[in-house]
Amino acid sequence: MIYLDYSATTNVNKEVLASFSKSAEEYFANPNSMHKLGVNSKKLIEASTKKISELLKVKETEIIYTSGATESNNTAIKSIAYTFKNRGNRIITTDFEHSSIYEPLEFLKKKGFIIDIVKTDENGIVSIDHLRELITDETILVTIASVNSEIGIRQPVEEIAKVVIEHPKCFFHVDATQSIGKDKIDLSDIDLVSMSAHKFYGLKGIGILIKKENIRIEPLIHGGKSTTIYRAGTPALPLIVSTAKALRIALESLDSNYAKVLELSNYLKENLKTIPGITINSNEMCIPHIVNISLNTVKPETMQHALEEYDIYISTRTACSTNDYSRSVMALTNDKEKASTSIRISLSHLTTKEEIDIFIIRLKECFNKLNSLS
Repeated sequence: MIYLDYSATTNVNKEVLASFSKSAEEYFANPNSMHKLGVNSKKLIEASTKKISELLKVKETEIIYTSGATESNNTAIKSIAYTFKNRGNRIITTDFEHSSIYEPLEFLKKKGFIIDIVKTDENGIVSIDHLRELITDETILVTIASVNSEIGIRQPVEEIAKVVIEHPKCFFHVDATQSIGKDKIDLSDIDLVSMSAHKFYGLKGIGILIKKENIRIEPLIHGGKSTTIYRAGTPALPLIVSTAKALRIALESLDSNYAKVLELSNYLKENLKTIPGITINSNEMCIPHIVNISLNTVKPETMQHALEEYDIYISTRTACSTNDYSRSVMALTNDKEKASTSIRISLSHLTTKEEIDIFIIRLKECFNKLNSLS
């Protein structure tokens, strides 16, 4: 099997899985229970939270556990909107966001909120000047992903944060799902940050929302006692413990893993350039983990299924997309054909050059065959 869909999800690290199993077996008591077993479980969660806070350089009180980045994004966007609607009704975003950003924003539009789209340049990078122009006294939130999930465009979030800070009534939310564990990112000036463990070789079912402690928001989920007042429910101890382990492993080897992926990405792109009719959409402003290409004459789903025959797995669009074309590729290229025929190849430090060689051979075969049939 050749797996080239790491941006959709990663395979769980064996050490992380072992950590999950051990904590699930030995610390099964409800962390909110007052008896000894519950107290011991709570201590383990607190130790894991402390480790995560140290790794991300945030306060322990700023960590909210969720079911994943989708819930984190929804919580950040809707909670800010609900809590601070008396200040204003404008929210700023880009044309390069995940569906778990767009859908909450579309929901809020129906409630009377105004969504402003900041301009981007030819590489998809946010125009800082236009952002300054867009922010008004009515703007309560700027939500921009650190890395686009389909093309890999890396936004200058630290620079964007400096602009938002100039407006004390406005908050800055970053969907860092495609950054954490892959790329360096400074969270110090960001008000809210979303992430998901299964993107950095953790387990599915847990995410994190970092919320600066001076921000009071309305929770989306109400109920019993949990790790914070912002998200009710019995704490998922094994998932929390395993996430701390996954994050530690990912960040400890971030530099070496990044260097390896960069080398693989450059090698992949050089080989892709040898295939006539294929366009590379990812540019120099993208992280190396994601390489987006357009097939132009071949439907992406057709190519996906053709490659499946060789046990090779890529993605047509982000796994959560509901469109029949890539909104991100459309925003970048302004070309409907490219946006309708794009596929995403996403790499990992686990990927090998041999796998890329085989992928290129099969991609050429399938592309030529499908072109001849059409």
